[in-house]
Amino acid sequence: MSSWERFMDGQDAGSDALRRLIDDSWRRCHGAVDPGRDGAPPPAAGDALYDLLTDNEELVQASSAITASARDFLFESGTVMVLTDATGSVLNVEGDDSLRDPTEAIHLMPGANWSEQTTGTNAIGTALEIGQPIQIHSAEHYCSGIQRWSCAASVIREPSSGAIIGALDLSGLNESYSRHTLSLAITAAGRIENRLAQRDLKLRYRLLDLCFDRLRMPGRDGVIVFDRTGTPIKTNERAAALMTELAKDHDGRDMAIRDLTMPWRKGRVAPENMPEWVDRDWIEPITIDGQRLGAVLVLPDRSAVVRRAPCREVSQGSPKVDPFARLSGQAPAYCEAVRRARLLAKSPAPVLLLGETGVGKDAFAQALHESGPKADGAFVAVNCGGFSRELLTSELFGYAEGAFTGARRGGMIGKIEAADGGVLFLDEIGEMPLDLQPHLLRVLETGEVYRIGENEPRKVNLRLIAATNRDLKTAAADGTFRLDLFYRIAVTTLDLPPLRARVGDLPVLAAHLLTQIGKRYESPPPEIDPALLTSLAAHDWPGNIRELRNVLEGMFLESGGDRLTPRHLPQDLRQAKAQADAVQGMSPLQLAERDAILAAIEHNRGNLTSAARDLGIAKSTLYVRLDKLGLKDGVEQLRR
Repeated sequence: MSSWERFMDGQDAGSDALRRLIDDSWRRCHGAVDPGRDGAPPPAAGDALYDLLTDNEELVQASSAITASARDFLFESGTVMVLTDATGSVLNVEGDDSLRDPTEAIHLMPGANWSEQTTGTNAIGTALEIGQPIQIHSAEHYCSGIQRWSCAASVIREPSSGAIIGALDLSGLNESYSRHTLSLAITAAGRIENRLAQRDLKLRYRLLDLCFDRLRMPGRDGVIVFDRTGTPIKTNERAAALMTELAKDHDGRDMAIRDLTMPWRKGRVAPENMPEWVDRDWIEPITIDGQRLGAVLVLPDRSAVVRRAPCREVSQGSPKVDPFARLSGQAPAYCEAVRRARLLAKSPAPVLLLGETGVGKDAFAQALHESGPKADGAFVAVNCGGFSRELLTSELFGYAEGAFTGARRGGMIGKIEAADGGVLFLDEIGEMPLDLQPHLLRVLETGEVYRIGENEPRKVNLRLIAATNRDLKTAAADGTFRLDLFYRIAVTTLDLPPLRARVGDLPVLAAHLLTQIGKRYESPPPEIDPALLTSLAAHDWPGNIRELRNVLEGMFLESGGDRLTPRHLPQDLRQAKAQADAVQGMSPLQLAERDAILAAIEHNRGNLTSAARDLGIAKSTLYVRLDKLGLKDGVEQLRR
């Protein structure tokens, strides 16, 4: 505080108590920001806020699970989690409700700008400015009106380019300060980046599948496939030579394919940074269900006419493949689920898929659609837990032009209308806000949908497939899900068993998944050591098939194509196996002691001093027993 006062008086603020990062930030703010500010400028509202959220829709969706969890784990912590875009504009705030008034008082709310140039030194703006995580506490803030706050933020980067696209911040009043808050911000930002990377990989693979025929098309044209960020990801054999010829003829320079990037911004009719030698007619955007996956650039051979074959999901004339053949497994419970699904596919009745997260409900939904009477129609999927209430309403029902402030010109078709003649797949339907459920029920009852702002209904004929990992009957009894909607969507139900209930399927399932992974990376699937299958069978797979796929993909990448063995297992699975082996050799008395110690540590949230007190032993004795029982590493992980 003394350093801040000296700085404001025009003196040298240098002090051992003042970090260089803070001093640099104050100097950037000096003369540009009023040090007497008591918060951010008034937040954007109406059209501006809607445009802000729409422009950052993918970032909001990728972070939805992380920010939603903040409601629970930040409860009564005196802390809120804040998501912003690359300019420091707030997109979402979640956390301790007791901070609602203080955060609104300083405009820490959606639409407000917390860039360093606007609000002075603060974790959000300064992290975005320096491009690295930072924690700002108390008088380290440049503006006096926010010096009662403590905050920590980490930037969020776009996976392929590394460009900063946002920030994840944890803020609270000074008494909530903890040095671990910065680690939590870094971890949460990393999880969002992982979700973005998984989404980009999925879209890339789909793009390559769609353009496989184009890349293998006979002829002398060059073909380059760009992902939606404008990065070239695949070419045919002629592309490099033809591009060199065309570039040299135009400006005499050599150009490598890796140097050719053409980002295609939202709403633009042509890509950015397009070289002058590229004719716009050579570029074809690839879109599915209105979503741009990327683009194909066809470089014409000088001696031939450009020949174009449309990218398509299934080649014309290809024999129809049984969609259920993609579902691998021989366990009785799984075979029964597939058998019932084949029967249910023939009916247009709604189906409710039940099962834990990651069991493959989306794969069953796709197979039900492709085998059903509406297979020729669209398959429109909506994750009800991935949107705010307002965005989910617009996504499902659409809206008319002028329906609300910020509505797009011409309005927008909703997902319900888009699924007309096909299937609407509502994943995580148990997360649908209670006040939206009657509107969905009315659509299912009448076959009519009203766009927001319209008084005339639109007829729709669709099949509903819903999925949840929640007990909707219990939710109905608790008042968080409508019982009448439950009975309407659960005309037929299909229980999908968790992976731990079908351990015998692990060999065939692992082989099937590795074949898929190998195709994605254009590499043959590696062999699997029997000892590895034994180790995999010992794991309980809380994330089910999704977790297994992620584990196998990580092992595949680390193995370099070699035979997969237990040494390729991730660290957490190796530790789990070691603990399982240790437990098998314990006496009943040791097992009872182990359970008591773990229960005490869990009850005290990893605090070993409190756990030892509850157990009636010294802390040093607890450390000895942890080592004897093989719990030391696991407990250290729990405490971290």
